[in-house]
Amino acid sequence: MVKIKICGMRRLEDIEMANKYKPDYIGFVFAQSPRKVSYEQAKELSSHLDEDIVPVGVFVDEHMKLIVDLFKDGIIKIAQLHGAEDENYIRNLKDKSIEEAGKEIPVINAIEISNGAHDFNEKLLEWRDSASDYFILDSGKGSGKTFDWSLIDKNSEFFKNSIFLAGGLNSENLNLAIEEFNPFAVDLSSSVEADGFKDEEKIKEIMDIMYNYR
Repeated sequence: MVKIKICGMRRLEDIEMANKYKPDYIGFVFAQSPRKVSYEQAKELSSHLDEDIVPVGVFVDEHMKLIVDLFKDGIIKIAQLHGAEDENYIRNLKDKSIEEAGKEIPVINAIEISNGAHDFNEKLLEWRDSASDYFILDSGKGSGKTFDWSLIDKNSEFFKNSIFLAGGLNSENLNLAIEEFNPFAVDLSSSVEADGFKDEEKIKEIMDIMYNYR
């Protein structure tokens, strides 16, 4: 079973589409982006979200207070970190969430895989004992491009973790990506948009494909 996250929700129409097609997760972007939402926008959107869908907050080097406040108020249930956040930041964020919200915030830690000569398999293994609950492999912060999948050793010990796969996934390569990585979840954003906004036909097409894996 492979789960799916649709990221970059910013309108009530987006939430209505999510409630209709039932992805497992949706993402609110709080980092600088055309899809960025404010605290109040996310609060309003999250209040209309089906309770079976998990809202994720996407951050880049954000102050912990905002993340914890969003978590404490139930606006997000998971934090996805795309900046230079290190293991100390992740552990401190979890401690602070327990202090403020009475429970620990789950973390998806992003690892950027750029097409180059770097040994990413060594880089991945550096995170094997992380406090992160999940990892997301991406080609960059919302780049919408795939990374070279051959750079990754799929038999690495790193893949004992729960992996979200992102970066340029669309209706044409989604089946191949799932067969290649057998990820915990896939993450899509721009590929389910038309003219910069979430598109119902594209979401339906993706969810029809995902039906085979759920």
